[in-house]
Amino acid sequence: MQLFFHPNIDEADNQIVFPSEESKHIVKVLRKKEGDLLNVTNGKGLLFRTELILIGAKQCVAKVLEVQKEQTKSYYLHMVVAPTKMNDRYEWFLEKATEIGVQEITPIICDHSERKIVKTNRFERVLQSAMKQSLHLSLPKLNEPIKAEDFLTTEIDGDKFIAHCEEGKEKKSLKSLLKPGNKTTILIGPEGDFSLEEIKLALKNNWKPVSLGESRLRTETAAIVACHTAAIMNED
Repeated sequence: MQLFFHPNIDEADNQIVFPSEESKHIVKVLRKKEGDLLNVTNGKGLLFRTELILIGAKQCVAKVLEVQKEQTKSYYLHMVVAPTKMNDRYEWFLEKATEIGVQEITPIICDHSERKIVKTNRFERVLQSAMKQSLHLSLPKLNEPIKAEDFLTTEIDGDKFIAHCEEGKEKKSLKSLLKPGNKTTILIGPEGDFSLEEIKLALKNNWKPVSLGESRLRTETAAIVACHTAAIMNED
């Protein structure tokens, strides 16, 4: 199944007008014709089964035949991950996390972050592409970057975990602490790890320190391990 993304449609709409860029792709690249069927999502858990009724390089229009709702996940995962020095590594994390299943992502700027400025426009496109490729109907929420000291002191519902590499701190495995069906927030630090001050602030604000295994992992690898662990723990 091929999936198209159109954020500005809802369950009450009876037709979909595609923007010029998507219309051009439908006509010039996919060579679709009137009467062809398209599957479209708004990234909010809805699947629109549609039929093309108007073909144009600048505008295509489809009639909605049926609307289906995606089954809501039994858990909510919020990944808070420091941007990597190389942008493509963070984009790899975004892509794979979307494929595995994550509901919310926040870039966090830490004391040891080598990348302090983050532009989320491209990140949004990566998420959209990964959602379509993996045939998910829900687009992860991408928040604006936030400083670690601000995020660590924010009131957050659910279970809160911080994965850091410091020795001498009591850490249990993430797998042993995850509770199926819960809202979970997991912090992953930059290449240089969280600073001691950030770790102390996290513990003071009831973040639970966790281990992701014996290996020392890159930021993006650690984030994917955490995502996958949460997904496995929540399998029916």
